[in-house]
Amino acid sequence: MDVQLIRNATIKIKYAGKTILVDPMFSSKNSFESFAGIEKNPTVDLTMSIESILEAIDFVIVTHRHIDHFDTLAKEKLPKNIKLFCQPTDNEFIKKSNFAHTEVVETTTTFENITLTRTGGKHGSGEILAQMGEVSGFILQADNEPTLYIVGDSIWLKEIENTITTFKPEVIVTNSGGAIMPGFENNPIIMNEEQTILLAQSSNNAKIIAVHLESLDHCSVTRNSLRQKATEQGIDENRLIIPADGQVIRV
Repeated sequence: MDVQLIRNATIKIKYAGKTILVDPMFSSKNSFESFAGIEKNPTVDLTMSIESILEAIDFVIVTHRHIDHFDTLAKEKLPKNIKLFCQPTDNEFIKKSNFAHTEVVETTTTFENITLTRTGGKHGSGEILAQMGEVSGFILQADNEPTLYIVGDSIWLKEIENTITTFKPEVIVTNSGGAIMPGFENNPIIMNEEQTILLAQSSNNAKIIAVHLESLDHCSVTRNSLRQKATEQGIDENRLIIPADGQVIRV
């Protein structure tokens, strides 16, 4: 299995003979609104062309509809006949973009030789949670492949821990940017350094691939800050992988 970080939460996965694109955001640097009042988003450009990102894609997973996971340019550039999986609450939103082969994943579905299971999460806590809407994660399973858990935009909570206990994934992709909305500084809406480390400590020997870093102005966690915290807790680079944009991780 190969996992390539494109940028932010956009990843390209080669798994069981298929190529999968997750949470496509194709916008150029500073092309949509600021989330924290620091600068417009995204804060960095893509490191590769959109054409190369789309090359050989077999299907797409959208974990939720926020612009940093499924933006206007992605809706324009993705082929309308591409197979696209989404959570139930986003079905009508995605259908409006005229994708012909959208499938809602209620619990579990199979695409050829790959089983996809939708998992839950919480996009924050306290008062901000109601504003953030529903999010999902996805488990991928196939013969002769490691079980892959894409956590999605969630904080660390018992539900995530239970998913790890149930599915025992060998590879876990976390959104670890510690994003904070103004006025809710004590309630990150995705995992920060401490929560990512808690997940790593609760996942046996799974490899953790941390993404959703250094791409949006409301994300406070950097690659360096996450690496430093992990090192302090005895979690080395082989267990917690923090890829650069464009980097391919083979697991």
